[in-house]
Amino acid sequence: MIVLNVTYKCSPDQGRRFLEAIWTEGLDAASRAEEGNIKYDYYYQAAETGEILLVEKWRDAEALAKHMEEPHFKRLGQIKEGFGIETVIEKYIAD
Repeated sequence: MIVLNVTYKCSPDQGRRFLEAIWTEGLDAASRAEEGNIKYDYYYQAAETGEILLVEKWRDAEALAKHMEEPHFKRLGQIKEGFGIETVIEKYIAD
């Protein structure tokens, strides 16, 4: 299993708009529906610092690689770029 902790760094008002854009287009639901997806959930900090955490879990490297070729993955990148959001990714491999 592969676990990704993806931290999006932005201003508090941008964070909420960014999440709304993702939800409106159903990008999160599309990722959850992919074969090999175990978890795909966004978390917004209660302190409203603007940081958003996305926790992803994928069955294996093949499922993650396929995810990265999906149109909704590419659309997420376009939305993120439009908001000027910095991204930090932590990757963990579990047995």
